[in-house]
Amino acid sequence: MPLVDDLFRDLDARWGTPPPAKIRLRIIGSSALMLQTDYERGTADSDVLETGDLSVGIKKRMLDLAGEGTTLHQRHRIYIQIVPSGIPFLPQVALYHPLAALNAELRNFDLEVLDVVDVVVAKLKRFHAADRGDIDAMVKEGLVPHERLVARFRAAVDYFSGDARASDLPKYVTNLHVVERDYLGAAETDVELPEWYDR
Repeated sequence: MPLVDDLFRDLDARWGTPPPAKIRLRIIGSSALMLQTDYERGTADSDVLETGDLSVGIKKRMLDLAGEGTTLHQRHRIYIQIVPSGIPFLPQVALYHPLAALNAELRNFDLEVLDVVDVVVAKLKRFHAADRGDIDAMVKEGLVPHERLVARFRAAVDYFSGDARASDLPKYVTNLHVVERDYLGAAETDVELPEWYDR
């Protein structure tokens, strides 16, 4: 099974001239789970959130070295994908944790991983089979307290309520209810949505 941390070690080794300051990479999705827990599963890509730390040149170099179809992709069977910041279903201020041990090995990067509960919230948007498997595994590890999940979900709803994305919120609430009922064995939470979400 590919190890996500090995991909970033190899990317770091091949980067070339070190930048003036280490580049912060924010890892989301299943890779964030695997980098901060003992959880492992096959995945095709490692999602890096697009932030102000990533210039056009940095993004191009990352994808040239470790994007789909590169030598590093073939070696590690996983590639880096850069995700625009407006796409993930997250609170306006998402929670990230530095990977101190791995970062100490890297010359060019400081990796931060999205908090487990925030990863679960983000996965309620797509909620495909792999997403459901990730959520189920985190629940079984005791890493998804119900009250905290609901609080972070509501914070994401608040953030998404201000624009056209609000029309998708009922689907995310339905997915939350599945997790509450079928995974956590908890009562479904009444989540208030903006009155105009379906217009």
